Amino acid sequence: MQTLKNTLPLTALLLSGMALNAPQAQAADPAAKRVLVVTVTTGFRHSSIPTAERVLQKIAADSKAFTIVGLVQQPETVVPRKPNAPRALPPNADDNAKKRFEADTKRYEEALAKWTPEVDAQAKAAQQKFNDEAAANLSRLAPAALDADKIDGVIFANTTGDLPLPDKEGFIKWVESGHCLMAMHSASDTLHGFRPYSELLGGEFETHGGQAAVDLTALDPAHPAAEGLPSPWSITKEEMYHIKTYDRSRVHDIFASPVVPMDGRPEQGLPKHFPVSWVRTQGTGRVFYTSLGHREDVWDDDANLPNRLNPPEVAQRYQKHILGGIRWALKLAEGSSTPSAPAK
Repeated sequence: MQTLKNTLPLTALLLSGMALNAPQAQAADPAAKRVLVVTVTTGFRHSSIPTAERVLQKIAADSKAFTIVGLVQQPETVVPRKPNAPRALPPNADDNAKKRFEADTKRYEEALAKWTPEVDAQAKAAQQKFNDEAAANLSRLAPAALDADKIDGVIFANTTGDLPLPDKEGFIKWVESGHCLMAMHSASDTLHGFRPYSELLGGEFETHGGQAAVDLTALDPAHPAAEGLPSPWSITKEEMYHIKTYDRSRVHDIFASPVVPMDGRPEQGLPKHFPVSWVRTQGTGRVFYTSLGHREDVWDDDANLPNRLNPPEVAQRYQKHILGGIRWALKLAEGSSTPSAPAK
C-alpha cells in the first residue's frame, strides 16, 4: 500500500495554504448515544474519507440512533513529499512497460532536481507542524476527555498509520470499560506497532490486490450488522483486504467470502474463509469492524456519483451494514458475539 502522510508532490506546494471545506459535527441530541468520528491519517489517505464523513453524519441524522458530537479530522498543514524513484523493471518487462519506466524515470529525475536543501528543510518543518496538529486534534481521545464529553463510542473511518493518540493504553481500557470502537476499512491499517489495538480490533491489514468483484456470505444473518441484507451480497468492485493476526476463536464473523477475490480477473478464486466483517467483545466493551469502504460508491448511494461502478444498491446495503454494526456496538441492538470457532 502506498504511504502518504498528508503529503503532496512538490508541484502542489503552492496549494498548501488552501483549507478544505470540512463537514461540521451535527447538533447534539441529549437523548442519543454520543459518538466521535476519527478520520486522521498518517499513512495512505483514502479519497473516500470526505464521503465517509458525510455519509456517517447522514446515517446518524436519519436513524436518530446516535449523534456525532465531533469530527476528529486531518490537520490542514500539507507536507511536501520527496519524489520516489520508480520501481525497477522486472526481467520480463515488455516494450510498453519499458517506455513507461523511461517516462517515470525522467519525471522522477526532474522532480528530484527541484528538491533543494531549502525545500527539504521546509518539508521537515511542515512535518513537525503536522505532527503537532494531529496530536492536538487527537487529544479528544484521551480517556479523561472522552469521559468529560460523555462519549459512548468512537468510529475510526478509514484511519491509517501510527496515530499519535495521547494515551494508547488508556484508550484500550476506555473501550474495555463498557464503551465501543466501530471501525471501517483501513482502520485495520492503523497503529500497526501497537499490538493491543490490533488485538482489540480482531485483525490487522496485511495486503490487498487490485479491486475485485466479490460475493459475500452472511455468516450470522440475524445479527444487526447483517439483518435484511442478501446472502450472497454481490459487490461489483471493491478493494478487499487480506487480514493477518485474525483468529476466528476471538471474533464473531458477520460477512466473509468463500473464495479469495481474484483482483478483478474472471477466473474463480481460491476456496478459503476470507474474513470481511466481524464483531467482538473485550471486557464490557464492544467492537465492530468491516473491511469494506475503500470506494466512494460503496459509501454513497447517489446514482449520479461520478465514476460510479457499483450500483446504488451496494451503497444502500453498506449503509445498512454499518448502521447495524454501530447500533450493536452502542448496545442499541442485541446480537451474538460468540466466537465463530472454538478456542485453540
